[in-house]
Amino acid sequence: MEQILMNLIAGAIGGNAAGKASPSFDLGTIGNTISGLVGGGVLGQLIPILLPAISAAAQGGNLSVGGILTNLIAGGAGGAVLTAIIGALKNKAA
Repeated sequence: MEQILMNLIAGAIGGNAAGKASPSFDLGTIGNTISGLVGGGVLGQLIPILLPAISAAAQGGNLSVGGILTNLIAGGAGGAVLTAIIGALKNKAA
């Protein structure tokens, strides 16, 4: 459960950072946050599947600093990427 929360929070922060960094990707604060939450949640769930060592540490309850950093980075990156993609599609359609 902790990993999901870390991914969602980092995703929301990453989504807002991506939206504010480039006006062409900005969806507004609520839009950036929602797309960041979704992106962070999705990518944050894919990383442990792709890297079994992190998954094993998380299931054992011994989540290390490296595992926490991986979750935060994956969540933030996922949020930023999804926000950028949605923002670019929104602006292209407009």
